[in-house]
Amino acid sequence: MLQIFLVTVPFFALIAAGYAAARGGALPLAAIPGLNVFVLYFALPCMLFRFGAGAPIAQLLDAGVVLIWGFCALIVVGAAVALSRNRRIGWNDAAFGALVAAFPNTGFMGVPLLVAILGAQAATPTIITIAFDMIVTSSLCIALSRLDGADEHGGAKAVRQALRGIAQNPMPWSIVLGGLASATGLVLPAAVDRTITMLAEAASPVALFTIGAVLARASVLAREHQASAVVAKAMGSASAPPPRAPLRDVLPVIAIKLVVHPLLVYGAARGAMALGVTLAPSTLVTIVLIAALPSASNVSMLAERFGADNARIARIIFWTTVAAFFSFPLVAGWLHAAP
Repeated sequence: MLQIFLVTVPFFALIAAGYAAARGGALPLAAIPGLNVFVLYFALPCMLFRFGAGAPIAQLLDAGVVLIWGFCALIVVGAAVALSRNRRIGWNDAAFGALVAAFPNTGFMGVPLLVAILGAQAATPTIITIAFDMIVTSSLCIALSRLDGADEHGGAKAVRQALRGIAQNPMPWSIVLGGLASATGLVLPAAVDRTITMLAEAASPVALFTIGAVLARASVLAREHQASAVVAKAMGSASAPPPRAPLRDVLPVIAIKLVVHPLLVYGAARGAMALGVTLAPSTLVTIVLIAALPSASNVSMLAERFGADNARIARIIFWTTVAAFFSFPLVAGWLHAAP
């Protein structure tokens, strides 16, 4: 467990460095979207393409991983919505709370961290879970977010937005292209391969640094939001910003993400294996550790786009990231000791 902790420290240290740079003003908040663009549209797609191209196509089509991960994602979404909805939280906010509970930070953090801990074999199941969460889990939660009529244009627009978002996201396409390269045995020209390799090698440090910067930006914006709320209340404004989300609307989602999700994946995987589903022990460890990752930072941007309580979502992302510094090594140590 100490060895795992020592492996994870540099990853969380890069997140802390990004957070400190943005909070301290060394990195302007206006520069953070540029970092996001570099990671999302250049570095991470190259990393995923390389891993996909280097994996046998049969592993990329592992039905057991899809079945187990998909089943658990649906359970987590349902549980999070059921626990979240109340007089303060409607379908829109509950759905994005469910997405932040079910969607780990696999792309920005999971791929480099798990490969560092488990080796290159961890990349293939990780890629499968990324594809599922981007296409199925995200679309499901966006659909649920429309049930309270928050969008006056209706569910059809939400479906179109979700499909457009998937089509414009380069990560699923990079996975598909990597799989095609693996299936056809494609060998890229040396100059192209070297360019992709250089971008892929930049993905891990820049993505982790960007996570910290995004969290700092959310913290700064939340502080400014609260300040404007105080001023508006003092002036008796009828359009005062809503108050900060109470802990009772945040803590259950954090617990689901960091405790319930990995335990559920472990139990479902063991049950599936007992029923005859083929799953390598290393794959079981990988998908449980994916579930133990903190929430995906890009959910905050989705919540803002669809008019959900982004301050609540950002708070959940922040605290799952902080808590995962301690909980992730504990889960990894438990898996190492488990029979």
